[in-house]
Amino acid sequence: MEHSPPKFHVLMILVLWTVVTAAFIGIAEGHRHHRRAGGATEVEVFHYAAAGARGCRAHVASLTDFGGVGDGVTSNTAAFAAAVANLSKVAYDGGAMLVVPAGRWLTGPFNLANHFTLFLDHDAVILATQDINEWPIIDPLPSYGRGRDTAGGRYSNLIMGYNLTDVVITGHNGTVDGQGETWWEMFNNKELNYTRGYLIELMYCRQVLISNITLVNSPSWNVHPVYSSQVIVSGITILAPVNSPNTDGINPDSSSNVRIEDCYIVSGDDCIAIKSGWDEYGIAFNMSSKHIVIRRLTCISPTSAVIALGSEMSGGIQDVRAEDITAIHSESGVRIKTAIGRGAYVKDIFVRRMNLHTMKWVFWMTGTYGQHPDDKFDPKAIPVVQNISYSNVVAENVTMAAKLEGIPGAPFTGICIYNVTAEVVRSKKPIWNCTDVEGVSSHVTPTPCALIPESPDRITHCPFPEDVLPVDCVGLKECSYQRTKP
Repeated sequence: MEHSPPKFHVLMILVLWTVVTAAFIGIAEGHRHHRRAGGATEVEVFHYAAAGARGCRAHVASLTDFGGVGDGVTSNTAAFAAAVANLSKVAYDGGAMLVVPAGRWLTGPFNLANHFTLFLDHDAVILATQDINEWPIIDPLPSYGRGRDTAGGRYSNLIMGYNLTDVVITGHNGTVDGQGETWWEMFNNKELNYTRGYLIELMYCRQVLISNITLVNSPSWNVHPVYSSQVIVSGITILAPVNSPNTDGINPDSSSNVRIEDCYIVSGDDCIAIKSGWDEYGIAFNMSSKHIVIRRLTCISPTSAVIALGSEMSGGIQDVRAEDITAIHSESGVRIKTAIGRGAYVKDIFVRRMNLHTMKWVFWMTGTYGQHPDDKFDPKAIPVVQNISYSNVVAENVTMAAKLEGIPGAPFTGICIYNVTAEVVRSKKPIWNCTDVEGVSSHVTPTPCALIPESPDRITHCPFPEDVLPVDCVGLKECSYQRTKP
């Protein structure tokens, strides 16, 4: 495959999916020669840790090879499309990588490919176009039945993947800027006919890695793996004004074996929101979110949750493990949102080692979060919430310790709270507000409500699984790439 000569010379560290139980071929080094116009040759040097038959990407090109211009003004929509189309033709042979070098690269939405890496070099900024005509209209998600902002379809997402295997978005902390202020104004003014797109959406994908990048000012949600599995989001920064609408950080949706770690999020909505479809559409689609690990997360979200489960959870949410969480100026530490009509379940949720600073609620759960896609939901679809464990939590400057509101006739059960200290500021509100819940507690200050009674002689801990999930058997291996001119 021939390309015009690149304009850059960089050393890159890539992160590679490597199943630790697989047989490694070992460290390999290769040279690939491309013929330049006039007969000169450039040399590309690869060092990679190989897993199975593949290692780092064998085919590498710069966006400038396809006519990209990083001046922040010229549209690069066609350049991104051409780059992905050309590299996808050779990606089956050792994978392909598209490098976005330093510069400001204005673009409309574009798709990724199988066995593909999008690499944002240091000082590279992908700028989402504010020309609404460059955002195609796509179908609503089948598990939602409509767009979340409006009925009907939705605007395309900026960076998309559909039915892909082995896709990586990484870099030297390059940036994707959604330039979302225009979208937020149109949403707040009710001027949109379709739902806003997300910054990154990967649908029906597996073996996904998103790492070492910064996402800012998304029109709506930032990272949305949906109907996907084997997803790792590691070491990313997400920034949005705290008053921006629906700028959730990372939203695994009807997805399994997801690992979120070492991320810093400032958001106008939930930092992490786990979802699985909306009312009758989610019930019919019937794909749960499960086996999700969240660790070493730092969150700021004054009007929303550090970790939310729901409210769209009609395919079910099960086996979520969160630990080593820090939050500052956030509304609630853990929030479970559901309602009559959702059906399904939120169960086996395990949280430990949280440090919370300036919160409205440490824990909040409600069965009356009653936003519905339409009036066709089944009022007999009663969600089940059970086996919720919180351990080793320290919170300071808190308005209420907890607001726990189940569903009359269908209480939330199996709640366990252990070794929790909440420093509650003076407030006219009750310290604990509990209705239609059942559980136990031990070593909790201030004293919990009567529905979560203290049992220090019987409760020495709350459960946290000790087994290893498949997604934790995926190691992140370094590999490097250097491209030099002769």
